[in-house]
Amino acid sequence: MRFNRILLSTTLLVVAMVVQVSILARLQLPGAVPDLTLLVVLALAFVYGHVGGAFIGFGAGLLADLAPPADHAAGRYALVLCVIGYLAGLARPEKGQMRSALAPMTAVVAAALGSTLLYAAVGALVGDTAARHVGLAGLLFSAAVYDLLLAPFVVPLVMWLARRAENDPLAGTENGGGSDVSSGWLATGTGLRIGGQRGGLWVRAARNRAARAGRIKGVKRL
Repeated sequence: MRFNRILLSTTLLVVAMVVQVSILARLQLPGAVPDLTLLVVLALAFVYGHVGGAFIGFGAGLLADLAPPADHAAGRYALVLCVIGYLAGLARPEKGQMRSALAPMTAVVAAALGSTLLYAAVGALVGDTAARHVGLAGLLFSAAVYDLLLAPFVVPLVMWLARRAENDPLAGTENGGGSDVSSGWLATGTGLRIGGQRGGLWVRAARNRAARAGRIKGVKRL
């Protein structure tokens, strides 16, 4: 991953985690808590693809595992978001741009349900049965509703920022970024056109010098 991707992803995830812990977790909403970190991972995976989505999801999950008040084993949510980021990246649209709101909203609901189920399944493997006492059905419904309501304010903004970072003229070209490849072609074509213009100017200047030299020689012969 390039430096601009790492910098943007880290900044967005840290901001999302701070808002998640300091604001959303204190709302005392029934059921689950709105998962802002999950939405950021989804949006970045839609732009960066499955490989970038997996790395971003793992880093975001590990950050969530270590952020207070962490009451579960470290690495549990990292595994969940790594899988979610990978799967969301597989649904990456062409050039990272959504043609309609149906696809990302469907992905948000699927990710909210899938992350809750996977988190509960991993917890059951390590002996954590808290989901059974709280009620898994209520958690699934509330997680889907909260994330779906929050998604229109988060996912388009994060995707726009990610695309702007991809179009950074100072960034290097990469096969995964359509914008960078097109910029490279544009730069090459511009160089050829400039070279052609310079060549034409040089040829015209040479012709003018030759014409002036001919006129001077003619004067001398007279």
